[in-house]
Amino acid sequence: MPILNRAGEMQAEIAAWRRDIHEHPELNYDVVRTAAFAAAKLRDFGVDEVVEGLGRTGVVGLIKGAKGDGPVIGLRADMDALPMTEISGKPWASKTPGKMHACGHDGHTAMLLGAARYLAETRNFAGSVAVIFQPAEEGGGGGDAMVRDGMMERFGIAEVYGMHNLPGLEIGKFATRKGPIMASTDEFLITVRGKGAHAALPHRGVDPIVIASQIVSALQTIVSRVTDPFESTVVTVTKFNAGTAMNVIPDEAHLGGTIRTLNAEQRSQAQTRLKEIVTGVATALGADADVRVHTGYPVTVNHGAQTDAAVRVAADIAGAPNVDGEGSAMMGGEDFSYMLNARPGNFIFIGNGDSAGLHNPRYDFNDEIIPYGVSYWVKLAETRLAELG
Repeated sequence: MPILNRAGEMQAEIAAWRRDIHEHPELNYDVVRTAAFAAAKLRDFGVDEVVEGLGRTGVVGLIKGAKGDGPVIGLRADMDALPMTEISGKPWASKTPGKMHACGHDGHTAMLLGAARYLAETRNFAGSVAVIFQPAEEGGGGGDAMVRDGMMERFGIAEVYGMHNLPGLEIGKFATRKGPIMASTDEFLITVRGKGAHAALPHRGVDPIVIASQIVSALQTIVSRVTDPFESTVVTVTKFNAGTAMNVIPDEAHLGGTIRTLNAEQRSQAQTRLKEIVTGVATALGADADVRVHTGYPVTVNHGAQTDAAVRVAADIAGAPNVDGEGSAMMGGEDFSYMLNARPGNFIFIGNGDSAGLHNPRYDFNDEIIPYGVSYWVKLAETRLAELG
């Protein structure tokens, strides 16, 4: 089937919701206005059950089909913005300096609300659809919080699906893949402790800046000489802080960065090797070093049967040539991973066209893709519930 006529009819209204959310961005779990907006819309649509406060500020609406009892599938959108100042110049740009929807979560929320309205109007399925509006995707682990709050068990969710816009992918196209699709997201902090001295007398000290520089270089071997060339690993140092004066060798230097991998074995290996390299280099050069690794989001892993279903549905909406079912994995992270660890499902990308990139201060969600996203959600719900029933 092509795009739903009803999705096209609702596009302008859904875009208005999206732009309202865009003007009022909220961070992390502090999505009070956005969550209230979503909950109020769901009640207006006649959704059977609306629960607020899951995972602190998440919202779930349950829509029961008109064809009797059956399984429940979950459809998830994220609600939070980023701590950035917008320079898009759009009439609906953020009204709050230092906060903006630079990842399209405003569009994700609006599209799922549009799908919820359609599903509540038609109810052309057996079973139920749980529409999930999640806080704190951008580093706060809101997906994990909702799972830990018992969401899957409370609503009896059998499968769960997510969708994210992708700049650079043409409007009307979708991309996904079986297996790992997004990376794990670990962070590290390193403190190198040397011995301070006058800059003119370096032999009387142990220079942590020189040692930390050696560590930065040595860490590159984790990817180039430790990781299997057919595996994907990223180790990036993003912070290097040391010293306060031009004529003083400081006592300490501080490094920070991220590790990204696509499987648990590589993740563990990269963390272990990082610690070995840091302590080994520091010790060899007469310093001490502490390494702290913060374990972030797990790898986002798509399940086989559910990915096949997602590809079939996307092909019905957009046409088979416009769906890449064997797309490339990405080294960005996504906390939908927690939901996919709890239940089988799929995460798919929808083309945002030729827009600025994600997490860019010029980015804006493309309202032209709304009918594709709404149609995908509706068709996925109806099709998958029929297959599972």
